[in-house]
Amino acid sequence: VFELYAGPLDYQILKSYQNGLDRMMDFGWSVIQPISRFLLQIFIFLRSFIPNYGLVIIVFSILIFAAFYPLTFKSFASMRKMQALQPELNELKKKYSKDPQRLNAETMNLYKKYGVNAFSSCLPMFIQMPVLFAIYPILKTTIELRDAPFIFWITDLSAKDPYFILPILMGATMFLSQKVTMTDNSQKMLMYTMPIMMTVFFINFPAGLVL
Repeated sequence: VFELYAGPLDYQILKSYQNGLDRMMDFGWSVIQPISRFLLQIFIFLRSFIPNYGLVIIVFSILIFAAFYPLTFKSFASMRKMQALQPELNELKKKYSKDPQRLNAETMNLYKKYGVNAFSSCLPMFIQMPVLFAIYPILKTTIELRDAPFIFWITDLSAKDPYFILPILMGATMFLSQKVTMTDNSQKMLMYTMPIMMTVFFINFPAGLVL
């Protein structure tokens, strides 16, 4: 005795059969799959009262921003402290240029003295990466977002932006954000290269993910 299913890869339908058919869904790596399933439920819930999946993604992004805001604020504060310490760090580099081990030790002592955690400035990005990785298979494989329009030229959020407008806007807003927040002249190169790199990286990704 066997069962045959002919229909769309709709997670809700497949799960309702309770025979493992839902495992056909591609939710990414095994570590990411629980996050992808959870996020898909959030998307479906938001879609129940928001008529446009593009707006759902925007609302979802605001919720993610709100959830990570304490970490983001802490990261920003840590970044400001590190920028304020740049003159002293430069002095240490000159003083211990021929002794890397002593330079590292003195740098750590300086961070400890002023309560700066160098890793905390990158922490929000590391924590949010699994969310991005989890959203990618949702936008690429789930039937809910297939052919889901947003506005004007975006007629399918699961496909790339045909005119690359969203990736360019993403790079431009990233550049403006860094220009406003970055005060260390030594990081100017990062301010110019990072938006370009991210734009190139995201240019062929689903429009929903870029959004």
